[in-house]
Amino acid sequence: MKRWGKILIGFIILILVIQIPAFNPKKNISDAEPVNDIANAYDVPMDILMHLYNSCYDCHSNYTKEYPWYYHIQPVSWWMSLHIRNAKKELNFSEFATYSPKKAEKKFHEIQEMMEKKAMPLKSYLLMHDDAKLSNSDYQDVAEWAKKMQNEMGRKKVNGE
Repeated sequence: MKRWGKILIGFIILILVIQIPAFNPKKNISDAEPVNDIANAYDVPMDILMHLYNSCYDCHSNYTKEYPWYYHIQPVSWWMSLHIRNAKKELNFSEFATYSPKKAEKKFHEIQEMMEKKAMPLKSYLLMHDDAKLSNSDYQDVAEWAKKMQNEMGRKKVNGE
């Protein structure tokens, strides 16, 4: 057998081996009560909360609601798991209540910026999650809410609360 044939067979065997469930990463699902969720610590109107749930929580919380069929194919699940871990490091709505006031204010500012730029949800996520798409008015509503929350945090800081 020629060298390329051996390499191809080796590659196919590797792809098949990594499909074994033992190589699947842990899913982003928690049984814990969301006591530190943003909605438990801050005033989040229901429409804004629904936008966050539908468009942000899969990556930016401890509760990914649904995993698509392609999640079970390696190395896709590794890539998705890494993406979720990195997203949660940046902003985790399930742990938002644990953020210091200064960090929370910064995160509200970042949310506002992301919404104004329409940078989130990522385009790659929206390709497979049509229900996560936000309208122009949705982006504006979330940005205005985030700015309002940021201003409230700033007032509390000034007033020494």
